[in-house]
Amino acid sequence: MQKYAGIIVDAFARRQFKGEISVENGKIISIKEKKHDNEQYILPGLVDSHVHIESSMTVPSVFARMAVAKGTVSIVSDPHEIANVMGEEGIDYMLEDSKKAPLKVFFGVPSCVPATPFESAGAVLDAEAVDRLLARKDLYYLSEMMNFPGVLSEFPEVMTKLESAKKYGKVIDGHAPGLGGADLQKYIGAGISTDHECFTYEEAVEKIKLGMKVLIREGSSARNFETLYSLIDEYPESVMLCTDDSHPDTLIYEGHIDKLIRCGQEKGLDIYNLIRAAVINPVEHYGLNVGLLREGDAADFIIVDDLKSFNVLSTFIDGNCVYNNRKVLFPVEKVSAKNVFNRNKISIDDVKLSVPPAGETKEQIIREQMKKIRVIVARDGELVTGQELAMPEVENGNIVSDPSRDILKMVVLSRYADDPVQIGFIKNIGLKKGAIASSIAHDSHNIIAVGATDKDIVEAVNRLVENRGGIVVGTADHLLDLPLEVAGLMSTRNGEEVASRYRLLNAEARRLGTTLKSPFMTLAFMSLLVIPELKLGDRGLFDVTKFEFVKLFASE
Repeated sequence: MQKYAGIIVDAFARRQFKGEISVENGKIISIKEKKHDNEQYILPGLVDSHVHIESSMTVPSVFARMAVAKGTVSIVSDPHEIANVMGEEGIDYMLEDSKKAPLKVFFGVPSCVPATPFESAGAVLDAEAVDRLLARKDLYYLSEMMNFPGVLSEFPEVMTKLESAKKYGKVIDGHAPGLGGADLQKYIGAGISTDHECFTYEEAVEKIKLGMKVLIREGSSARNFETLYSLIDEYPESVMLCTDDSHPDTLIYEGHIDKLIRCGQEKGLDIYNLIRAAVINPVEHYGLNVGLLREGDAADFIIVDDLKSFNVLSTFIDGNCVYNNRKVLFPVEKVSAKNVFNRNKISIDDVKLSVPPAGETKEQIIREQMKKIRVIVARDGELVTGQELAMPEVENGNIVSDPSRDILKMVVLSRYADDPVQIGFIKNIGLKKGAIASSIAHDSHNIIAVGATDKDIVEAVNRLVENRGGIVVGTADHLLDLPLEVAGLMSTRNGEEVASRYRLLNAEARRLGTTLKSPFMTLAFMSLLVIPELKLGDRGLFDVTKFEFVKLFASE
């Protein structure tokens, strides 16, 4: 039997007391008040209520090492990203690798693979496949239902997936940015119980009042804590904390759910409400086998120096100390890499965009030459975009990037076949020269790139093709890369090495002109066709609000 003394934080009774916890066979045998001199605090271990491990660019067993060092004992994880690339094989890969580490990972069944029928993915999980997966005991819920138009229109395939989750008694996660009113009521009425896509306070309150649990997200790019934090004290039973998409440098250098506890403390939030959001609510909502610091519970707890600074000193999972004194106490064996990447290199001709041919009459020629292009407007720290019309920059009869106006050419091309390159334009990336490119491109993870010149774009894309996925940044004659050998999404290398390399690439992107907080994360979401307003997929420019393809050239 092991005993641990400290100031015990009881979130249920909303009190703190000096006491001692006795642990045996992975369970908490007793919690007793006891006088001692130990001033460290003992709390239940933290839970991330919605995270895509793939966004850490590391495999689950490596992610676990980063997470436990921040006091995280469990995560609710959607393997949606690898499923879009590799289908059920990818889900099984994540499950098997996660077993190599003690972190308690509860995977869901991706509901939208592909996210829309308007892009090319590496796999399809239809209603039959989803039902088969939901029947498994090692998959715990139906992951975020992004196809909210399909729910509202009662598409048979979508409704069958929802009914399967209900049949097996499994929670259904939501994803409905900006949805309100009667549409929101219908969406929730379909059995969908959560949403992590609230961009405004008013949107979150409406969803809570209709019975939803709102997940307050603070990832590498999408950061909603500042907007939504007051909900933690106002609706403590109805909120949870999550990171959704966090890159490795964010996890290592900023923190995980522990970071949100610190932020909440700085905002003057009630510590017990914070713990409820960070631990109790997700455990109860998803029915997780995770201890909540009660007698008889699994011994999943953390020790911190104090509640303000919230520096994690030790992390325990099932009674085993997995992190102590700045050291992770479990090894990770080397894992094999699996991938799907069937793309050949491209040429300058593939990314050229000629000015549309003018008409025969003088009036037609003037009208054609005055045609504007639709431009995606990126927003730093958000997944949503705007759109505007702008006159194109033309050189030698071809439309090119214009760094002086921050209107840059963007391309998306299938990684699964040598299909034509799709071309669009984007504002607010900020590059003055060079290009950034990635095979992390939500949700189908095709190749996406933005650059100051066509040559920069082509060379960056071709380096990705050589590496069979990853991230690239630089000019045509000087490129830096981060190969991601697992599905073009993750590396098998240790988290510190991946984070360090990723930081180097971010620094290079900033040297080339971008001012985005997380340029590669922002880039990754510019092809996500389920989040408004204008995005570019591997089949063309897509207006999410209209849910249809639109032409690049438009008249005001």
